[in-house]
Amino acid sequence: MAATRLVAEVLINRVPSSACTLFPKILLPSSCSAYHHIHLKHNRCVLHQTYQVQSRSVHFSVPSLQNKLETGHDAEIEILGKQYPRDDFTTVTPKILSRVGVSLQNQNHHPICLIKERIRDFFYTAFLNRRGNPLFSIYDHLSPIVTTAQNFDSVLVPQDHITRKKGDNYYINRDMMLRAHTSAHQHDLVQCGLDCFLVAGDVYRRDEIDSSHYPVFHQMEGVRLYTKHELFEKCKGGSHLELFEANSVRTDLKQETHTLEAVKLVEHDLKETLIRCTQHLFGKDIETQWVETTFPFTHPSWELEIKFHGEWLETLGCGIMEQQLLQSAGAGDKIGYAFGLGLDRLAMLLFDIPDIRLFWSTDERFISQFQVEDPTSVKFKPFSSYPPVYQDIAFWLPTDYESNNFYDFVRTMAGDLVENVQLIDDFTHPKTNRKSHCYRITYRSMDKVLTLEEINEIQDRIREQVEGELSVQVR
Repeated sequence: MAATRLVAEVLINRVPSSACTLFPKILLPSSCSAYHHIHLKHNRCVLHQTYQVQSRSVHFSVPSLQNKLETGHDAEIEILGKQYPRDDFTTVTPKILSRVGVSLQNQNHHPICLIKERIRDFFYTAFLNRRGNPLFSIYDHLSPIVTTAQNFDSVLVPQDHITRKKGDNYYINRDMMLRAHTSAHQHDLVQCGLDCFLVAGDVYRRDEIDSSHYPVFHQMEGVRLYTKHELFEKCKGGSHLELFEANSVRTDLKQETHTLEAVKLVEHDLKETLIRCTQHLFGKDIETQWVETTFPFTHPSWELEIKFHGEWLETLGCGIMEQQLLQSAGAGDKIGYAFGLGLDRLAMLLFDIPDIRLFWSTDERFISQFQVEDPTSVKFKPFSSYPPVYQDIAFWLPTDYESNNFYDFVRTMAGDLVENVQLIDDFTHPKTNRKSHCYRITYRSMDKVLTLEEINEIQDRIREQVEGELSVQVR
């Protein structure tokens, strides 16, 4: 299966030329079908990214949703032209893998791409180096196939952290997965010598089914690192200030290795930058507030909320990067910040898009609304309002039941015809202690009226196959 081979050259002005001289070719641990290297070209550093992309280039050698290794089958998955063995940790499904390589963040005029470009343009114009070139570089073609070490270990996620759960992630096998966040590339890019960059891409998480949740969505994140000189050069007496201190302790305000003055300066830059970016998107009159939170890879950490239509809504998370992460990536002499935001959520707010499934629509009536000279003022106009069809299903649960397995099963069987899956009854038998769930499935097409006959056909298939796939007992 042939895959399109693309080569992108992105000029990086922030990589020290000394780093390129010492390391004329730095290989970046990567995700299967992608590799990266830096070398010196015409006395300037260039990051080459070579990657393979082929939309929907996915093949399951065993059609069942569940892993069949226990029955003796030799099961493999082909993604973007590469074979991956299945094992007892495999949770990817054909439906989800059909989205790999689509890359909505790079499709011209798509609302996800429009939001990415508006954020990119803010950073390109607001932060320039001494040559007048953008300080930040952007990477939006990195493969979503990563190792579990990239996704978790590289950003200091503990082995027992809840975010590693099999039921919450799309594992290809125990060693490989579809990235759950764009932070999976953070360590590698810092290790390459980059100190100001943005990353945008599709991410994958197993989740509930409703109008605001989809198992494939899009994130954008940024990282900025500072040397002692860069951080303190504008401070009076800055030559006497330090980034780090010994024999200190971790507090709510800082990490054990950082000086308080360094953290406060980075925090000020971070928050000012993100407020300005938010105003760039929503207007200068947008109300904002900061909320303290925790993340494995930053401390201290915050979430930025905006007041939108009278409600406070979270828009992004950010914080001071854990020094241990920078140390392991070869940038232990610097301090930095990182932030991440959801492009889908921002697009839904800014364009008044009511259902996240619309982002995957190929209906010309959707995309054409954004093919205008100035898309910043576009408000989505619904082109259809078709009635829903409701179907209920109830079953007894096995001891190892995961609700996300059922949601994935329904998505695989019915695709994007499913608008919502709601748990309407959670019953425990008083004598046997057996648990039962009853779900209401809402079917609604975005481009046609669904007949009861075609929905009954889908629902019958779900009832027939759910017992074998999830080891439940239909009631």
